[in-house]
Amino acid sequence: MLAAARPFARRSAVRSVSLWANVPAGPPDPILGVSEAFKADPSPKKINLGVGAYRDENGKPYVLPSVKKAETILLANKVNKEYAPITGEPEFTKLAARLAYGEASTPLNENRIAVTQSISGTGALRVGGAFIARHYPRENRRIIYLPKPSWGNHTPLFRDSGLEVRGYRYFDKDTVGLDFKGLKEDLKDAPEGSIVLLHACAHNPTGIDPTPEQWKEISEIVKEKELFPFFDMAYQGFASGSPDKDAFAVRHFVSEGHQIALAQSFAKNMGLYGERVGAFSLVTGSPEERAKVDSQVKIVVRPMYSNPPIHGARIVSTILSTPDLHRQWEQEVKGMADRIISMREKLYDALTKDFATPGEWGHIKSQIGMFSFTGLTQPQTKALAEKASIYMTADGRISMAGLNSSNVQYFAESVHKAVTGQL
Repeated sequence: MLAAARPFARRSAVRSVSLWANVPAGPPDPILGVSEAFKADPSPKKINLGVGAYRDENGKPYVLPSVKKAETILLANKVNKEYAPITGEPEFTKLAARLAYGEASTPLNENRIAVTQSISGTGALRVGGAFIARHYPRENRRIIYLPKPSWGNHTPLFRDSGLEVRGYRYFDKDTVGLDFKGLKEDLKDAPEGSIVLLHACAHNPTGIDPTPEQWKEISEIVKEKELFPFFDMAYQGFASGSPDKDAFAVRHFVSEGHQIALAQSFAKNMGLYGERVGAFSLVTGSPEERAKVDSQVKIVVRPMYSNPPIHGARIVSTILSTPDLHRQWEQEVKGMADRIISMREKLYDALTKDFATPGEWGHIKSQIGMFSFTGLTQPQTKALAEKASIYMTADGRISMAGLNSSNVQYFAESVHKAVTGQL
């Protein structure tokens, strides 16, 4: 009896060691860590400037009135909950492409743009990365250049798509502005045929965009070096308040004959963060080529998530296809952009006029979009969190949406103390 029980005992001992016991703990997400520290702070003055989501004047999440109206229309129409096609709701993809490329776009009107609905902008980038890794025909098809710095998720996203990630200079720490000279030099030095990731507007995390004239120079370099431009447009309309103005770079490149890739997101400009609504598109050479690209994108999507969610896409389609709602949305997105711009003005005035904070702060106003690279150092951001209950990423990036009339003065005063060593 005892001898017979021993093998069972050994098997039980083996089973008691988990299969996943040796999985190492991954590093904490830098943005989520900021939010967690903010939530745990009991201070009534605490400010969260890490979260990349719009907040209203009272610091609360904001659901656009046009979105509420669109949902009312959808509810009244008693739409079903059937699966969407693999590449998404056809009405949504048509309208998303029109918003990005413009009604006068030649490839759009010639049916040469392949579009698939995606799981917001992240999903669009991931589908695009996987498609390019399989089908981009150039010798250097597995090399993608990202601006330094770029959105933190870009590197793992493209790396996991099977691409080799490299960088090109973008941010000048000395001027807290665009390193345009370094950018041009690095793109000119990139191997011919390489892929280059470009933020269409409201560069994340710096808030620094090229001017239209600089975009034209970048286009010429990309054309000369036969680079492949992959645009990430997560903030169309949210940056300047004008969807057309924010799409300048995309539309200029297409008008110059570039066959671009584009990732779109409706998280920021329609406040549809949790609905995960986005689109990935490619400019092709003919309708026949577009059909073949579509067929291969389906092969990428099918084993990844099969097909996208429908509710958010229907909200976007309803807004963009209803003239009154479309106009209302444009007014609302302009209102959000204008509030961000006004916070930049108030912060700049408080730092320079109210507190005479040492340093040059003009970049606060010249940057655009949700984020600002303040130029604060890591010790300063640490002091702000520990002693003033103000939370941001360690590199000094702040979400301007987290500032409002009630806290901007306190934030400016705290920054002044951090810069002058008074915290």
